[in-house]
Amino acid sequence: MDRRTYTFVVASAAFLFFYLSLRTLVVPPQPPPNVPPADEIAQPADESAEGEKLAADLPSGDKPDQPEDAEDDAGDSTTQTTEWYTLGSMNPADEHQLLIYFRNRGAAIERIELTAREEDGSFAYRRVDTRSGYLGYFAGTASERIDGLHVNVIGPGSPATTATTADGQTGIQVGDVIIAVAGAPVQSEQEIAEALRETKPGDSVVVEVVRGENADAAAAPLLFDVTLTEHPLDLIRLAKDGGDDQIVGNLSRLSSLMTLAQVGRKGISTGKRALDSLPLPENQTWTANVTSGDNGSQSIRFETNLGAKAMQKLGGQPVRMVRSFTIEPSSYIVDMDMEVINLGDTPQQLAYRLEGPNGLTDEGWWYSTKISPNFSGAAARDVVYRTAADGHELISGMTLLKETRKTPEEPNYGLFAADSDAAARQLSYIGVDAQYFAVSYIPADGEALLNQFDRASAMIVADEAKIKANKERAINVSFFLNSSPASIAPGESIRQSLRMFAGPKEPELLNQYGIGDFVYYGWFSFFSSILSGLLHVLQSIVQNYGIAIVLLTVIVRGLMFPLSRNAAVNAQRMQELAPEMKKIAEKYKDDMEGRLKAQQALQKRVGFNPLAGCLPMFLQLPIFMGLYRALSVDIDLRQKPLFSPNGWASNLAAPDQLLYWGDWMPEFFSGRGTGWLGPYLNILPLFVVVLFITQQKLFMPPATDEQTAMTQKVMTFMTLFMGLFFFRVPAGLCIYFIASSLWGIGERLLVKKTLPKGKHFDLELDSDGDVIDAVATSKSSRAGSGKPKLTLAEKLMAQVNPQEPEQPVERPSKRKRPPGNKKR
Repeated sequence: MDRRTYTFVVASAAFLFFYLSLRTLVVPPQPPPNVPPADEIAQPADESAEGEKLAADLPSGDKPDQPEDAEDDAGDSTTQTTEWYTLGSMNPADEHQLLIYFRNRGAAIERIELTAREEDGSFAYRRVDTRSGYLGYFAGTASERIDGLHVNVIGPGSPATTATTADGQTGIQVGDVIIAVAGAPVQSEQEIAEALRETKPGDSVVVEVVRGENADAAAAPLLFDVTLTEHPLDLIRLAKDGGDDQIVGNLSRLSSLMTLAQVGRKGISTGKRALDSLPLPENQTWTANVTSGDNGSQSIRFETNLGAKAMQKLGGQPVRMVRSFTIEPSSYIVDMDMEVINLGDTPQQLAYRLEGPNGLTDEGWWYSTKISPNFSGAAARDVVYRTAADGHELISGMTLLKETRKTPEEPNYGLFAADSDAAARQLSYIGVDAQYFAVSYIPADGEALLNQFDRASAMIVADEAKIKANKERAINVSFFLNSSPASIAPGESIRQSLRMFAGPKEPELLNQYGIGDFVYYGWFSFFSSILSGLLHVLQSIVQNYGIAIVLLTVIVRGLMFPLSRNAAVNAQRMQELAPEMKKIAEKYKDDMEGRLKAQQALQKRVGFNPLAGCLPMFLQLPIFMGLYRALSVDIDLRQKPLFSPNGWASNLAAPDQLLYWGDWMPEFFSGRGTGWLGPYLNILPLFVVVLFITQQKLFMPPATDEQTAMTQKVMTFMTLFMGLFFFRVPAGLCIYFIASSLWGIGERLLVKKTLPKGKHFDLELDSDGDVIDAVATSKSSRAGSGKPKLTLAEKLMAQVNPQEPEQPVERPSKRKRPPGNKKR
């Protein structure tokens, strides 16, 4: 969350609390063809549909440009083609919770999909910014032979693997060219998504495929019938695959890249990502080998050699880098091993650099409110880490962007270095944190620390010059770690093992791996934890989070009923004293000290404490904020529908999104991040505002003077203005406010029947006009007496003008009552 958004959220909470307090006091109880990828692919400046030309990855068989000095002259051959590999599966029978896509050019992660399933077979975590059907991920590039999309990879268990033709052929294959989907010609992944925009999970579509290495435009296509599924959450993805939430400026870069960080005394220069004579890590080609274990585990091993020519410029000798990734079924953990082997004939001082993940999902960055322990707030993606010296720390993406713009020559934000204290280098974990998901490096099983690194820095993965001010929250971020330099004898190596957690921010799951601090409730965590637990219990009973939120609201408001009633009684007594307080104010118009003294004396005599009405509000604040944050942070509300999983309010952690108006509303109103309201018309916030205004109309008495009238007008304006604050609030929170308001209306109507009768105070004054005593009499007894009683102001005037006889003041036989007050 950037500083402005953080300030907005804090101001909203303070505004709401002030508003509720004021109500208590005022209201009575109430990509393009054939373009090889750049080192890092940046979004173009033109954001229009026609102007979005996102660079494609190399198709299989193309040879990337690689410096001659990086050629393999150490004896082992390396492939120069770009190939893709997978670990995990989308097939429920395989019980994998991850499907990871790798690329050998860079030997790193291109994409991670979460494939865990619910009992009914649906995805436990699906993509919430699209309701269309899903065909699969192909790492597709424009075909050179015909107009179509060249398929570079197929995810096991994805809908494309189960596609069938009329003659019995099964599954789209790597090397196929998809020429049309649902009757629409396609040449990119984006065009496939557009062709499926109006479909739903479960729909069947026809995919036209040309198969065969020598196939051309004259070849008869295969017609595959494909049953679409939900879109699994792509936890890590390239920026160009971000869909509607992508922003111009973020770069498409592989995650968990590896390269040499130091050879002898030469290290990577400031602001660079590789040693001078070596290719960027994403341009280095590796060989790959995939294996499977008996327990369902899967591994991929990458190797590459840095030859004599490249290493000689660095004063070193050939080395081999080896790395591997391993996953097991029913786990969000990826085991990672890194190794650097000295292939020379003399010892070498070597270190390696391991980059972190990037491209985490930024779903809903334009509406989500991420709670941060820092005053500067949080972005949609932030770098988090823990050391013995600093504890748990969050470095906002906004902070990283600001620092990069301040010192572009040094874009890295240092976390610790080789000369830092030992405690500062005792790293427990480091990762990238999003609203409901995180990817983090953690120690290997059985180890307590990531203890072989002597430098860590956070960084943005973006072109800062292209990031617009109103889209800064969606900045792409990552980090890197440098291993401690070590002297490696010929034939020996340095090796490091660690684990990567890639999954949801479920408190129990995170606590298993020592990263429970990723879930942050703020100052009211005690109440948030209790209320969140109670919400889950209620949901387990009623099987609907919308109903559970209503029940939770009833329970909380019911427990606070005594406080609400006391506030109501206090408000009534304040109204009874209001005429006398006003008269005192008129008498001591120019004497502030005298006015306060007289008013305090009156309040003391009648036993009225003006703070008693505020006390209940202060006692309710921790509970209110705790519930607010519990509903804001709880991942269990994500993708949980109020009614239908593919209809209105299908995600209680997001606005209800009744109607998409981004196509015809002005950018000022409907832009993602640029508009006041966002791209959807949301109906629940309107109900909230209507109920607040209804409470005012039902319980606010008619204005008795200009000051009261002005106060009431301000209250109405504030209520309407709150609609802007609430318009992008998650549907679950709106349901809470609606239920709370309805409860409040009913509570006020009930409480009013149990309040004591209104009283009038007969006052005894001294010669200075100060209150000596006050005797309370009911309004009915006062009205029944034969002689009208004098008000405090009248008695004060009699004390000031003793030469004039005290005259009774004529009063109308009928008194005007506020709406809703009945004569008793």
